[in-house]
Amino acid sequence: MDEVPSDLDRTVVTIGNFDGVHRGHQHVVRRSREVAGSDGTVVAVTFDPHPMAVLRPEHAPSMLTGVDVRSELLGRAGADAVLVLPFDKAMAGWTPEEFIQWVLVDALHARAVVVGANFRFGNKAAGEVSTLREAGERLDFVVDGLALDGGPQVWSSTYVRTCLAAGDVSGAAEALGRPFSVRGVVVEGDRRGRDLGFPTANVPAARGAATPADGVYAGRLRRCDTGETFPAAISVGTNPTFSGERERRVESYVLDRTDLELYGVEVEVSFVERLRSMVRFDGVDALVATMHDDVSRARALLA
Repeated sequence: MDEVPSDLDRTVVTIGNFDGVHRGHQHVVRRSREVAGSDGTVVAVTFDPHPMAVLRPEHAPSMLTGVDVRSELLGRAGADAVLVLPFDKAMAGWTPEEFIQWVLVDALHARAVVVGANFRFGNKAAGEVSTLREAGERLDFVVDGLALDGGPQVWSSTYVRTCLAAGDVSGAAEALGRPFSVRGVVVEGDRRGRDLGFPTANVPAARGAATPADGVYAGRLRRCDTGETFPAAISVGTNPTFSGERERRVESYVLDRTDLELYGVEVEVSFVERLRSMVRFDGVDALVATMHDDVSRARALLA
């Protein structure tokens, strides 16, 4: 934790994986902001990689947000700073008391800690909110354990992943408080879309990152360098009509634009509504006719 300033004033700390920074996470950060007041400092503590990727990698969840995006979203929610702890087996062995002393007291000088009511921490998840409260009485910090009013089903990263696996991007957006999106650098593909009249910006599906179920979606593409945003029809999958393709990709056709050059540009692709599932067509003509229909429906939805 060498990156923590040595002269840091006493802070309000919130802790969690914060994957997706969904409405529940935002609620916790907003409460931290209230406790800190206008002049206080809110520090969000998160972990990378996800603890499950270290403890039980075969059960590690697909991640809704990378650590950079997660930090950005936590800042928008009200955090002044984000401390990313590199989670490894050594940290997994920390007792709750060691985590409290080393992170909350020694590094962050916490005067208050705000977490969800079901927060667990320390070796074998032995620590809980009551553990924090007992330590706070001795170490001079107060603890706020929040019940998430939206309910654990709606306000959870697991629920968002379940929605995405079903292609329910509108359900995911409701829980996130914004459309689900993926970021990546546009790579050169096989240019098949351009030959068909629908040039696409292709972003490979990152290993370990969550994506919606294979299918076609209405959404938007934003250039991260300029902030320009365009309506788009988005395909997620492997293009089953054409044999030999195995890599899952997010392919975005910017509606009515054939002049954009996006190779090497980082883009954010957000999903608004599912149009249809992925289908294997018997020929190119049937595929192109359906793509025209997809674009018409996307245009109407995004108007």
